[in-house]
Amino acid sequence: MIFSLAIWILALPLMMFLFLGLAGHKLKPATAGILGTAGLGVVALLSYTVAAVYFFGPSREGGLQPEVLFSFDWLHFTDQLQVKLGFLLDPISAMMLVVVSTVSFAVHLYSNGYMHGERGFQRFYAFLSLFTFSMMGLVVATNIFQMYIFWELVGVSSYLLIGFYYEKPSAILASKKAFIVTRFADLGFLIGILVLSYYAQTFDFITLTSLEGPVIGHPVGATFLGVSVLTWALVLIFMGGAGKSAMFPLHIWLPDAMEGPTPVSALIHAATMVVAGVYLVARLFPVYVLAAPDALMVVAYTGGFTALFAAVIACTQNDIKRVLAFSTMSQLGYMMLALGVSGYGGHDGLGFMASMFHLFTHAMFKALLFLGAGAIIHAVHSNFMTDMGGLRKHLPITHITFLLACLAIAGIPPLSGFFSKDEILVAAFHSNKLLFFVAYAVSGITAFYMFRLYYNIFWGVRREYPHPPHEAPLSMSLPLMILAAATIFAGFIPFAQLVTSDGQPFEIHTEWVVAVPAVLIGLTGILVATLMYKSEKTLPDRVAAFFGPLYRWASRKFYFDELYMFITKRILFNKVSSPVAWFDRHIVDGFMNLLAYLAQRSSFLIRGLQSGHIQGYVFVFVLGAVLLSAYMLLFVTL
Repeated sequence: MIFSLAIWILALPLMMFLFLGLAGHKLKPATAGILGTAGLGVVALLSYTVAAVYFFGPSREGGLQPEVLFSFDWLHFTDQLQVKLGFLLDPISAMMLVVVSTVSFAVHLYSNGYMHGERGFQRFYAFLSLFTFSMMGLVVATNIFQMYIFWELVGVSSYLLIGFYYEKPSAILASKKAFIVTRFADLGFLIGILVLSYYAQTFDFITLTSLEGPVIGHPVGATFLGVSVLTWALVLIFMGGAGKSAMFPLHIWLPDAMEGPTPVSALIHAATMVVAGVYLVARLFPVYVLAAPDALMVVAYTGGFTALFAAVIACTQNDIKRVLAFSTMSQLGYMMLALGVSGYGGHDGLGFMASMFHLFTHAMFKALLFLGAGAIIHAVHSNFMTDMGGLRKHLPITHITFLLACLAIAGIPPLSGFFSKDEILVAAFHSNKLLFFVAYAVSGITAFYMFRLYYNIFWGVRREYPHPPHEAPLSMSLPLMILAAATIFAGFIPFAQLVTSDGQPFEIHTEWVVAVPAVLIGLTGILVATLMYKSEKTLPDRVAAFFGPLYRWASRKFYFDELYMFITKRILFNKVSSPVAWFDRHIVDGFMNLLAYLAQRSSFLIRGLQSGHIQGYVFVFVLGAVLLSAYMLLFVTL
């Protein structure tokens, strides 16, 4: 039974994409929305069923082991090296089925209200279905090459959805930026795949991560520049994950991606696509930790720096979607940090479990925050906090659900964010004190900027709006309530019994020595935000003036966009591309033109030899015979 259900998890979104993409223009928008939402509702139910059977089925003694539900050959290189397409079910893929289907269904339902009346409504639902199909194919891939195929499909879907408003120049630029930056990262990913598969002679995940497999059981001995080839391969693979998950310095595309419709931000840039990089590292985690620990340290420090870097920038942004975008980057950094400080098996794998736990809880409350932001934008027709204030009485459902999500991401018990973030802090505490204190600092900054956002929207000065704000329709508020319930209760899931690095369950408990200071730091951040932003004060301006250049740099995202433009335009285009283009036009093309000129001129000079006059041909024949006879006579005489 589980086999037949698994096929439909992939087939239904693909069928919806093809149908809505080809015939959607003949349907009424409401019909397309109902079909798309119903299709994803069925996919969600199927995903829950498959995950439940896997996690709680009868034959689970001895740990949760990976199962390949189906697989077939696609490309056959050698007897050992083949590319297959299939469906791999293990703890992290089962968890991701629940995450992707839940968030995708909520976004489909929400979009019926938010996108109502938009031009291209049917096209929007077709793109959503394509994205869901691509993400599902990515998380259940049986081998790394299948993952790469769906990885690129996810990138295409992201490009299409970010640039949905194709008549808006900023949306087109944002979609191109996201596509180009992630393509550079994916080049590293592809090279890493080729190097890893060359030495391992397999793409298969189960073989690659096996303790007796060709990589872990028999580590690659070759080195390059004093570093093992396996470490290089895994760092390059992480480069692809860093691009997709917006890790520093490949982060510049994510804030601009907020130009897409808000439901897209919730689906792609909060809970699904951006966690693909975290999922990639988790998928190859045994290889990282047992065969290339140096690569895992790169993951840990990149995640820690990104978490702090993005949190600082989020404190200075005024566009509510950009605040949430930088918050997403910071939380993804948390997840990478947790993977980087983790070991393999049992309590040594606490960081792995904590990372996946936080991925799960974060998906719920960050999707809730983005959809709540959409409801706010829908009410006031602006993205900026300066145009908001005093909305708590106008938008009661949005207010309560948004507050719950802010408390969850701040790590306040008993909401889900507290439990998952606490496990990350514990893992860092026992493994790397520097990253532990970075994570502590980020938790306080996170609480501050989220409640800065909350107070500026729902408290502060009551604005005079052109049109009285009102609560979103049920199609938009119902997903908020569903995700709010998940935000409240997801933390009580016994995650260490279900998702671990080696499939073996273990017991966890709250370490109050770590948890209590973390909660106090979060409460301190909330208190500071309350004093500064709950009512109209000049304190925020004075604080900004006090930090001076640092505040200005943070508000401009530390000028990384300008740095990238300087590198690409001034250096790559002007200093590299322009001389190369000149050489191509004048030397390469000039040489080709010279050859063409010489050929043309020579043919002009000898054109008489092919005049078509027979007397001319006879003359040349006779002249040649005479000259040849003279030459032969002279040669014989000599």
